[in-house]
Amino acid sequence: MEKLKILEFPDKRLRKVSEDIVVFDQDLKYLSASMLVTMYEEKGIGLAAPQVNKPIRLIVMDISEDRNQPMVFVNPIVDSYEGTAESNEGCLSVPDIKIDVERYETITLNAQDLEGNTISVYADGLLSICIQHEIDHLDGKLFIDYISDIKLQRLRKKISKQNKAAKIEQQKNTRLI
Repeated sequence: MEKLKILEFPDKRLRKVSEDIVVFDQDLKYLSASMLVTMYEEKGIGLAAPQVNKPIRLIVMDISEDRNQPMVFVNPIVDSYEGTAESNEGCLSVPDIKIDVERYETITLNAQDLEGNTISVYADGLLSICIQHEIDHLDGKLFIDYISDIKLQRLRKKISKQNKAAKIEQQKNTRLI
């Protein structure tokens, strides 16, 4: 398995709507395993295929304390939902930013496994929030889309400053080599 490059906002590829998966083969299994490696190495709890430049409906996650209960969902759809819950979220594609997002409190997820078998999962708490966050990626949506335009404008400026500072630091390090 290999660690994959994670696309970062404002990369336009993060805004593509993902295609359904129709072929369940070794390539899909390899991709999901590589996504899990990437997620674990980046200390995330979820990762969607579009974040690694694969516009297909595949998400991986692991919300366990010991990081030993990976979950893989193919073609996931939230079938039903109840209540609302506010969560403080971050995202591997929008590093160093955390915001409060309102999500459904409980959901029922219908999806497929890596063999193409149909599965259904009732989720609440962190699992519900993580699933909804990752499905948003499949639909070309980011968690920052839930904030007001004014806050988003400030956030864009902050991200731009961070990117400029990172480029300057990278140029300094390149000159030293």
